[in-house]
Amino acid sequence: QVQLVESGGGLVQAGGSLRLSCAASGRTFSTYHAAWFRQAPGKEREFVAANSRSGSMTYYADPVKGRFTFSRDNAKNTVYLQMNSLKPEDTAVYHCAATPLRVGVRESDYDYWGQGTQVTVSS
Repeated sequence: QVQLVESGGGLVQAGGSLRLSCAASGRTFSTYHAAWFRQAPGKEREFVAANSRSGSMTYYADPVKGRFTFSRDNAKNTVYLQMNSLKPEDTAVYHCAATPLRVGVRESDYDYWGQGTQVTVSS
């Protein structure tokens, strides 16, 4: 079993950048596929980005393509989400998720979840 803890959220102006981190404990993150999801107030949780455990495959939701980048540092047992050119519509709680099975874009594809970190983008 793996425990996930997100950090790096905060308040930023539109056009700014943030880097979210998700640290894993309990197991080696390199054995898990990982993803980021987000949930805005009053909305359902939605897929943001996913990365295979080998790092060879990365998927992005259309609204974040070209602005967000998923990366891994297996030595630190951490995955990251670099978010550039932020927009007010990116405001949400961002959750990290992991699974040992297969990388996917649905919530149901993932077995382990972090508590989330708040990202607020002001206009």
